[in-house]
Amino acid sequence: MEGCSAVEKELEKLLEKYDSFQSKGQQLLDESIAALQTFSNDISQRPDDNVVPQSVLDGISSSIAQSKAAVNKVSSVHKDLHGSVSKLGKAIDRNFTSDFSSVLTEGAFDGPSQQRLLNEVICEHFLRQGMLDIAETLNEDASLELSHEKKEPFLELHSILEALQQRNLSPAIEWASRNRDHLNKRKSPLEFKLHRLRFIELIRMGSLKQEVLEYARNLAPFASMHPKDMQQLMGSLLYLHKGVEKSSYSFLFDDTSWNEICEIFMKDACGLLGLSVESPLSVGINAGCKALPPLLSIRQVMQSKQVAGVWSSKEELPVEIDLGQDYQFHSIFACPILKQQSTEQNPPMKLTCGHVISKDALHKLVVGSSNRFKCPYCPLHTVTTEAKQIYFG
Repeated sequence: MEGCSAVEKELEKLLEKYDSFQSKGQQLLDESIAALQTFSNDISQRPDDNVVPQSVLDGISSSIAQSKAAVNKVSSVHKDLHGSVSKLGKAIDRNFTSDFSSVLTEGAFDGPSQQRLLNEVICEHFLRQGMLDIAETLNEDASLELSHEKKEPFLELHSILEALQQRNLSPAIEWASRNRDHLNKRKSPLEFKLHRLRFIELIRMGSLKQEVLEYARNLAPFASMHPKDMQQLMGSLLYLHKGVEKSSYSFLFDDTSWNEICEIFMKDACGLLGLSVESPLSVGINAGCKALPPLLSIRQVMQSKQVAGVWSSKEELPVEIDLGQDYQFHSIFACPILKQQSTEQNPPMKLTCGHVISKDALHKLVVGSSNRFKCPYCPLHTVTTEAKQIYFG
């Protein structure tokens, strides 16, 4: 963050100088043009055989001298502007590291299997973004041989999302109807939200009351699950003739409903496909951008203190990197005894009393060969064979 702040300050200085240069330069140019235009008009209005007075010639000479001085001043300011651009570049080089080799895991993408996985992740990202031509080209160049069955869901997802962004609800409603059973299992409000939005759009377009009421039949199956929304929709019908936009129900026409329906559709569609809502590639890049600064800082400290050996394990970072709640995808258990995060080799174990500790802590508590020990949090005793490994979903 300090690096970003330093670069931002230099950028603000540059923009301030640029704005000043632009305004002053334009002012000097306008003044010079106006002076020359005045002399030009004065000369053009005189007869051809009339001698131009010395006072006019002196004025022209003075105006030319002023114009030259203005040009020199603009040139000087322009050079200073180049200096500020150079300072900004140096600030970027000084505050941002371009060499990340010190924190790379060697061999992470070596070998055909790793390369294929990486290419598949990139290809899937392009499919998610609707960049179908790029995804198809990568599929051919990298010899991924992705089947049409694997690409088809992405094509359908993108076409429906594109229709929603153009305020066309029909493809999404048809998709929701086709996948109704799956959506009900997920307790998704998608189908109701789509019909609700279509109902509102009919009112917005000035449809007849009979037509709006007829469409309300599509909302009937969801009435028990969304009673408040149904009350609002039915109440808005009272103002059809007066104008719902001017009534207390005007909030129904808020454009944020379209953004909301796109988010709900993406979430449910990805859920049915067994995919995360966000592209794994974008999540990885964003997480890496957050994690790189502290990793580069600790690496620099280690090199200066000559303790690089501390970072010996490729599976464990030398410092804790907090990426925030948005990047926590799995439950995390930290042993209350050893204060260590559980791993596959050191899983959480549930004791007969209900308390949970790590497997390593469990073995450290055992005294002798009896395999019997006392729970560190309650007076109950247990045997190691009675402890059960637990799994977090």
